[in-house]
Amino acid sequence: MSSIGSPLPRPDGRIKVTGQALYAADHRLPGMVYAVMVTAPIPAGRVTSVDASTASRAPGVVRVLTARDLPRHSTAIGTPPLATSFLALQSDEVRWEGQPVAVVVAESLEAAEGAAQQVRVRYQRSPHRPAERADSEPPGKSNYVWEKPELRIGDVDRALASSRATVAATYIAPSRHHNPMEPSATVASWEGDRLTVHDAVQDGGSAQAAYAAALGIPDTSVRVMSPHAGGGFGCKAYIWPHQILAAAVARVVRRPVKLVLSRSQMYSNVGYQPWMRHRMELASDEKGHLQGVRHLVTNLTSVTDDFVEFASVASRALYATPALHLGQTIQKANVNTPTALRAPVEGPGLWALESAMDELAHRLGMDPLDLRLATDAEKDPLTGKPWSSKKLREAYEAGAKAFGWRGRPKGPLRDGNWLVGRGMAACTMASFRFPATARVRLTRDGKLTVESNFHDIGTGALTIVPQIAADVLGLDLSRVSCRNGDTLLPAAGPTSGSSTTMCTGTAVLEAARNLRGKLGQRAGIPAEQVSLAEGRVGGRPLAEILGTDAELVGEGAFGLPEKAEFDAEGSTTPYAIRTFGAVFVEVGVDPELGLLRLRRIVGSYSAGRIINPRTARAQMTGGMIWGWGMAAMEESVHDQQLGRWLSKNLAGVAIPTNADIPAELTVLFTDEFDAQASPLGAKGIGELGATGVAPAVANAVFDATGKRFRELPMVPSRLLGTA
Repeated sequence: MSSIGSPLPRPDGRIKVTGQALYAADHRLPGMVYAVMVTAPIPAGRVTSVDASTASRAPGVVRVLTARDLPRHSTAIGTPPLATSFLALQSDEVRWEGQPVAVVVAESLEAAEGAAQQVRVRYQRSPHRPAERADSEPPGKSNYVWEKPELRIGDVDRALASSRATVAATYIAPSRHHNPMEPSATVASWEGDRLTVHDAVQDGGSAQAAYAAALGIPDTSVRVMSPHAGGGFGCKAYIWPHQILAAAVARVVRRPVKLVLSRSQMYSNVGYQPWMRHRMELASDEKGHLQGVRHLVTNLTSVTDDFVEFASVASRALYATPALHLGQTIQKANVNTPTALRAPVEGPGLWALESAMDELAHRLGMDPLDLRLATDAEKDPLTGKPWSSKKLREAYEAGAKAFGWRGRPKGPLRDGNWLVGRGMAACTMASFRFPATARVRLTRDGKLTVESNFHDIGTGALTIVPQIAADVLGLDLSRVSCRNGDTLLPAAGPTSGSSTTMCTGTAVLEAARNLRGKLGQRAGIPAEQVSLAEGRVGGRPLAEILGTDAELVGEGAFGLPEKAEFDAEGSTTPYAIRTFGAVFVEVGVDPELGLLRLRRIVGSYSAGRIINPRTARAQMTGGMIWGWGMAAMEESVHDQQLGRWLSKNLAGVAIPTNADIPAELTVLFTDEFDAQASPLGAKGIGELGATGVAPAVANAVFDATGKRFRELPMVPSRLLGTA
């Protein structure tokens, strides 16, 4: 029987809705104490004194720690896996509002929170660099940089001067915070010089290395466990200062320590997607063939780290052009360091590119879909490599047909008070690949356990991973379980970059095949004929095949050429590896009230082999809704005078709810198997669904109103022209 390609339900659903799944903050250890951070109310300056006398006498307080009480930590391991090079409580410097300046340790959370309010900290305030949209500068040395800050091919200026049609416009996207359901949480305990951490992370292997390097102990002395994380979206991908702080505090007080960020602290102590300004220039001939593309991006970053959001990458991935000029600059401010947010790079980059493409289509008098077809890249525009697989044209056709794009009314329609418009945009994401290993254990009762250090962040990995093993061995999914999220298990890459199915899934595939081969050898039959559907192998009971062995083990791995640790877009292969798609939307705009409503949406994708249509559709649906939030609602505002984030709680965050999303939401996949991306044939899908939606919405708003909106989100004040 085959389970790959079947819409199987999530086996982990029951434990999550009944509270049986344990998240980091759910762990309670004997003798555990609670840590609460005292944070700076100023964005720049230094601590001049800390008076903890009253707090220290409060009932239940174990200790109040300052920078003088904690050892110095190393940042030599770099960023990443450290999220920032500036660690907490290592000096008296204050670099951003919300930075930890002391920590209270108490027998209960309530005692720690109460005492934290009684710690009196004095500061010498310095002028701060506000997060205003000011002049930018080239990035300095930054370990986040995986592209060159500037790229030039051909002569864009010449193309702009001689082309039939051009577009030059600036597009703005605001800072946005992740806001996962589970805040960042760390439970740290020591046994001698050995550290065990229950942590809300997306990459236990990198966390292990970061803890070891910062605390001056071997990697083998650190165990990180995170089988479940209540959402991540990127803010749990790297290691933040408060996590190192929790481990250091546990070492000082010689007791297990639990440190959980409050919702407010999540705004200032983990990253966010930074504010970005895109300068887009396009040049085209009369048939819609691009002659030149310039995409210059400036993003907000901290004064401590040159984080670069490489949004310009999107402009060299979709369309053929002989001339490219891509550039990245930064604008430093006294803010906490940004980080990747779901669909980084292409997500914000396509907001600018696909908005500009729509403007170019109207400048040429072309259908926006025809413009994209005319200049579609048949090979990678930057490297000239062939695509590992690409069925974007098929995705365009299927999406347009399902939406009724070709037969749509031209121009706006009225539906009562609403102006109705339609728009579309292309989608793409790089395929990030990481090495991974896995192990499968088959016991005499026919039950299989899959073991690998991947993490469950709600994307469906706990369904997909056992489904792959079950498919190879002919097992019912109910007979397969997982052990995951523990650095004692076989190593896997990060659960980020939509990479888990492709990488860890392939390692599981190979482990199951390895086990199948061993079973076939013992039964004297070809491996391909082995199936455990009836609990027998080659007509013999499984227990007989195993003999005196309690279990049989299979090992598998997914590796990259030349033992590379990372591959973006097929950089280690002769092929360029990406996912693609198109999104078509219909919106309603109330011009008198400035209201924007999503009426229907179709997403059509070329994303490799689909392992489970049910979880895949859920991922793409979630991505589309995420994109609608980006287009119409989400914005983290930074007060320029106070130098702090405003509304640091969920009460001040506008996100889509059921009432915002129509029932008519369609997800389509092309039939595709990408053998170059992975032996499994799969590529990453989750983040792809979040791309393209925001520009498609803006293009639909233009169709409805005749007005171009180049700044997100499209809230009522902007739609009414009062912002």
